[in-house]
Amino acid sequence: MSDQVTDTAIDEEEAEAPETQMLPLDAWHRDRAARMVEFAGYHMPIQYDGIMAEHLWTRRSAGLFDVSHMGQLVFTGPDVAKAIEALVPGDVTGLGEGRMRYSLLLSDDGGILDDLMVTRRKGENGDDEVYMVVNGATKYDDIGHIIDVLPDDITINLMDDQALLAVQGPKAVAAAAGLMPGVEALTFMTAGAFDWDGVPLWISRSGYTGEDGLEISILAEAAERFADALCALDAVKPIGLGARDSLRLEAGLPLYGHDLDARTSPVMADLGFALSKRRREAADFPGAARILAEREAGPIVKRVGLLVEGRQPVREGATVVDADGSDVGRVTSGGFAPSVGAPIAMAYVPAAMATPGTTVQIAQRGKVHQATVAPMPFVPHRYFRGVK
Repeated sequence: MSDQVTDTAIDEEEAEAPETQMLPLDAWHRDRAARMVEFAGYHMPIQYDGIMAEHLWTRRSAGLFDVSHMGQLVFTGPDVAKAIEALVPGDVTGLGEGRMRYSLLLSDDGGILDDLMVTRRKGENGDDEVYMVVNGATKYDDIGHIIDVLPDDITINLMDDQALLAVQGPKAVAAAAGLMPGVEALTFMTAGAFDWDGVPLWISRSGYTGEDGLEISILAEAAERFADALCALDAVKPIGLGARDSLRLEAGLPLYGHDLDARTSPVMADLGFALSKRRREAADFPGAARILAEREAGPIVKRVGLLVEGRQPVREGATVVDADGSDVGRVTSGGFAPSVGAPIAMAYVPAAMATPGTTVQIAQRGKVHQATVAPMPFVPHRYFRGVK
């Protein structure tokens, strides 16, 4: 079982990330000739058969992603949902059992420390608990910050004995239902407990590609056998980190540490939907004064999508320049979009330049590229919200 720690049982040294780690499926990836890279403190597969092919396969069929680097946290204790609300700007106490919500871990000055998913569920003893998935690169910093804020009677369980796998694509749920009957009844942003071959699973209908799909928490010791079973299905192939990045970029989904950081507010990042109405009215979340003032007045800069002319992608770190050649913004993510057939990017630009259709210039390695501000997502989301 995972070690349970309270906010008085862990110190700063214990909350620091260890040396580069291996995923539970490390050998499984290498056996399939995956090209491995270091990312978020882990050795991770960047591709198997090529990023373009894996991207397009996911858009038309189903891809299996190993996202076990993510931090899976479970919180228990009295009024646990209310305690978690002290960390984020979303409505956690109003979530029903098995319901999940995208939210943000905020600093006192309104900067984004991480983005995350929060789910309310019942524990084995029937008590209320909160399941949270945070980014792999920030999970140890997140734990340290959370410990400083939570009451002493709230317990944190870092589920380091669990792997996390995602099956994404239009055929993902139908394929997975052959192994786990009942998952097809889930709708977008709902979750529940399931069983596969005697192994308990926690499954949500969610993901990071813009496609329909599932994220599955499973005991690490059973992950290899489970991955084999999934990839034995005709619709499913393993997909690497490279295609995961191009898929999420097409879907207009930000990546923490690139499109989001501690200097960025939710309003700048165009994530206002994460600020629930009740919490806005109460103004009782970290950084509320700054965030609500920005929401009222409008941000000075804003995250936007860009369609880039030509075939040459612009990359993170390229600068947005005005007519005089002065730097006025920055590209935070960029690449070639296989489903769009053109280069795309995300950038922060002055609010006056953020209107879709606005033409901007991007300077990269001594060359100036033309781009147009475009609505996001670049490809439609295909989440399953139920039969109408």
